[in-house]
Amino acid sequence: AFKAAVLIQQWYRRYVARLEMRRRCTWRIFQSIEYACEQDQIKLHNFFSYLIDHFTPSSSKERDFISRMFISGESFKEAELEKYCDYESMEVPDSYTGPRLSFPLLPDHATALLEAFKQKQQLHARYVLNLLHETRKHLKQLPNISHVSTCYSEEVTVCGDLHGQLDDLFLIFYKNGLPSPSKSYVFNGDFVDRGKQSLEILIVLFTFLLIYPKEVHLNRGNHEDHMVNLRYGFCAGLITMSRVHGKKILKMIQNVFCWLPLATLIDQKVLIIHGGISDTTDLDMLEKIHRNKFISVLRGKKRKESNRNVEVQEINGESKVEADPAGNEAAPSLPPQPQPDQAPSMANRLEFSRWVRQTVQEQIEWCRRLVDISESEEEELTCSSVVSLTDLDGPCWTRQEEWKQILDILWSDPMPQEGCRVNTVRGGGCYFGPDVTGKILEKYNLQFLIRSHECKQEGYEFCHNRKVLTIFSASNYYEIGSNRGAYVKLGPDLIPHFVQYQANKMAHTLTMTQRQGFPVALISRVEESAFRALREKLFAHTSALTSAFKAYDKDDTGRITLSNWATAVESVLHLGLPWRMLRPQLVRSTADGMLEYKSWLDDLAVEQRSQEHVQSSLLEVIYRNRSNLETIFRIIDRDHSGLISFEEFHQTWKLFSSHMNIELTDDGINDLVRSIDFNKDGNIDFNEFLEAFRLVKQSQ
Repeated sequence: AFKAAVLIQQWYRRYVARLEMRRRCTWRIFQSIEYACEQDQIKLHNFFSYLIDHFTPSSSKERDFISRMFISGESFKEAELEKYCDYESMEVPDSYTGPRLSFPLLPDHATALLEAFKQKQQLHARYVLNLLHETRKHLKQLPNISHVSTCYSEEVTVCGDLHGQLDDLFLIFYKNGLPSPSKSYVFNGDFVDRGKQSLEILIVLFTFLLIYPKEVHLNRGNHEDHMVNLRYGFCAGLITMSRVHGKKILKMIQNVFCWLPLATLIDQKVLIIHGGISDTTDLDMLEKIHRNKFISVLRGKKRKESNRNVEVQEINGESKVEADPAGNEAAPSLPPQPQPDQAPSMANRLEFSRWVRQTVQEQIEWCRRLVDISESEEEELTCSSVVSLTDLDGPCWTRQEEWKQILDILWSDPMPQEGCRVNTVRGGGCYFGPDVTGKILEKYNLQFLIRSHECKQEGYEFCHNRKVLTIFSASNYYEIGSNRGAYVKLGPDLIPHFVQYQANKMAHTLTMTQRQGFPVALISRVEESAFRALREKLFAHTSALTSAFKAYDKDDTGRITLSNWATAVESVLHLGLPWRMLRPQLVRSTADGMLEYKSWLDDLAVEQRSQEHVQSSLLEVIYRNRSNLETIFRIIDRDHSGLISFEEFHQTWKLFSSHMNIELTDDGINDLVRSIDFNKDGNIDFNEFLEAFRLVKQSQ
């Protein structure tokens, strides 16, 4: 009996260890793909920033277009913004049965809103704009760092990322109670994006903020940023929800976001920031920054003309462009700009399309190399790691310092190693070690830091000797059952007390099944979702993977070792995953330890084609570029109508062609845009935009 008990115990321990290993691998897949997507967003923004900074408008119309392309939120003055978002002129129809707001707000208004949102009702645009207007007025009076004391309330509850998941917010209020004079809340940023109810979360939080201004505190997160919202769904969802007034609401929200406080201090001992810190974080500077200047933190760094001297510095202060012995700065070598061939006649549409495609690809690749966003670069310079010293004279240097302070507290992550280095995984902010944490805590006499920004499986996690606490409140973030949400409560003793939850009933069932050891499928629902996303990522890079595999297949046998497969895949995807450990889920086992990579790639293509009836090579390109194409579409669609007008397309093409030496007349551009407008309604929707991309790719 004793031996049997030992055997059962050993078996159970192995079983639990295998489950834990699967859990960790699944987690790394989700996180690596998420961070790679954030990198793509910053690279795409850098690319467009470069084009805009080097574009010389030839007319007032072009100048106006450029001013609206990336600085739309900043271009509105106070009076203009209020006139544009005039809510008083809107009439609420008698047929409207949703909640109604009157100001000043009362607790009953908040209760009515919560009940209405539970019933899937929407708040009329007039009340939304009125609420945003009042919220903006209140936020403008707040300091950059909010101060909270446990002397005036029983406890302070700190919540992390919600990401548009209203059910999580409902569950927090159900478990912990609504905000009140005796129950203070700090919501630590990332209220929007990814989830489908971002606007509802903003409405609820802003309502409680106005009802209890001393008890409810909101910090800005990296997703309270217009450029990030373009990619992750908030902008598109808002316009879809309110076609008539969506543009006004979005414009007002952009302005409200830039007035959100940057941090919160509890009893002068606990600092709450969304992302993290760096070795240059200065709370005194953060308190004095004009935070409203940064509609988008991604727009902080300004590139200047290429003939000016530029020095590159990394976060740790070490220059990557060193001066020569004579004291002159070593100029970086730039690739020669390719010269396009003469344009063929517009009469031959197919030939013309091929010429445009080839020329644009060559010139865009040249621009990419100039701004260091080539996919082949091993170490990329992102907006977090470079600072133009041509901007350092006078007040420009102050703006650069301010920008970096905000970027670091919104985008940074802790790491176990000592020191501070560029966060190349996300593409923004930095990694900070326990020594950096210790110095900041000692300098400002703090006990510990609370931050969010990273999904944690249990909803919270300590690091740096329990001096840094990560709190994440969006449960089931990657997939149902993938993680718990959590919030933390702090009393006068500042000892953290955690509450964990999962907002989906199915998640409870999955978790209990796994815990009780009932027979489960070899690959759980969460694992299936993770590996499905990973296979899509692999398929999207089929061409690059083929080239990488051939480098190991010198004799062109179509076979490589599994070890070389793992090395090649990492060299292409740069996800930092344990490919040898993941191999059994991705590659069929072979007796001789060799992989027929051509048939493996064919299997990936078959799997994706079963979902999309499109040519394999073309589908690969669309999978790889769809997110970027969606973001580009939204950037061009400056009025957020969901359609690109001929004028918007015309001006964007002028932006590209000005630096690509493509000689096209206005008539030529008009012919091009009319050829993309397949349904001839005078606008280009996203499907037409994708279809044009598909047709040009097929013609190559």
